[in-house]
Amino acid sequence: MILKQHLLLTLYSFCGILLKVAVTKSKVKGSQGSFPITQNVTVAEGGTANLTCRVDHNDNTSLQWSNPAQQTLYFGDKKALRNNRIELVRFSWHELIISITDVTLSDEGQYTCSVFTMPVKTSKSFLTVLGVPEKPEIAGFMKPALEKDTITLTCNTSGSKPAADIRWFKNDKEIKGVKEVNASGKTFTVKSTLELKVDRKDDGVTITCRVDHESLSSAPQLATQVLKVHYAPIVKIIPPPELPQEGHYLTLVCDFNGNPTPEPVIWTKDGGELPDPDRMTVNGRELTIAFLNKTDNGTYRCEVSNSIGQDNAEYVLFVYDPSALADQTATDHAVIGGVVAVVVFITLCLIIVLGRYLARHKGTYLTNEAKGAEDAPDADTAIINAEGNQANADEKKEYFI
Repeated sequence: MILKQHLLLTLYSFCGILLKVAVTKSKVKGSQGSFPITQNVTVAEGGTANLTCRVDHNDNTSLQWSNPAQQTLYFGDKKALRNNRIELVRFSWHELIISITDVTLSDEGQYTCSVFTMPVKTSKSFLTVLGVPEKPEIAGFMKPALEKDTITLTCNTSGSKPAADIRWFKNDKEIKGVKEVNASGKTFTVKSTLELKVDRKDDGVTITCRVDHESLSSAPQLATQVLKVHYAPIVKIIPPPELPQEGHYLTLVCDFNGNPTPEPVIWTKDGGELPDPDRMTVNGRELTIAFLNKTDNGTYRCEVSNSIGQDNAEYVLFVYDPSALADQTATDHAVIGGVVAVVVFITLCLIIVLGRYLARHKGTYLTNEAKGAEDAPDADTAIINAEGNQANADEKKEYFI
């Protein structure tokens, strides 16, 4: 009987311990589930920030959002701070979401979500506000540059947070600049300087200053500058492809480039004016000579200039006699025909000589190893006769062509 009572007492004690452990685990689980859950938020200046607070297990306990100054924004679904930019998005016993519109840099800071249990449980959410950089501006290019000059361009942008990045492009090719960052309150002013030595190829080139920043999610900020470069002209004369002949027309083109555009075009012959204005006409860049004759032979010069410099090119004209050209063409044909005939003759001679050589030296093969063995009366005599003929082995000859 005493043993039975002792066993019952032990059993009751064990059950009590199990019940206490179960209650303790339930309380711990409920305590962990009642902690609020928040997340940090990043938004660009002027955007909208949504602050979300969630609780997995809540026994009808109110949730509260407060700002970095510990001012209550919302207590449950009740608005506590008069601010038209702060609105309630969603409310339940397990969730409280509020929004802040038209966010400014002063809104940045640590916001707190509280659950009013015993004790009060809190969670922090840091709101980061990105300063949007202003549209950049390029300065330093006021007038056209001269070829081989070094120009200095600067690109500025302000209001970025964190500091923006500035990149330079020459048409589509990136080029390096020197960046300088200065703080101005909570934002930064960024300046980049570009030094560029220009030549005539840079005339009309587009220089682009591009501002990259994490707040510019859609597209970067751009500023462009088209370069204008002045340079002296370069001249060349383009003649027609055919040879000039008596009685024909001749057109010479004075091709040049320069900035500013050179004008006018001056044509001269042998250092003086054109001798026959009736036949020699100038139309813009072109000089046309009608009814060519031997008196037109000489050196023709095209000269142009602009405010930067001048250049010229020369063309030596020699007028050909059409009949002489025809005779020359016939002579050329005769020479070509003669060369072809000689080549054919030499080829035939080589073929004939080679054929005769092959006919006289066709391949032969002589052997006398078994000579005299056919008439031997027995095998031993045949072997002896054959061995005797080994001395004539050097008579074997063989030719291969």
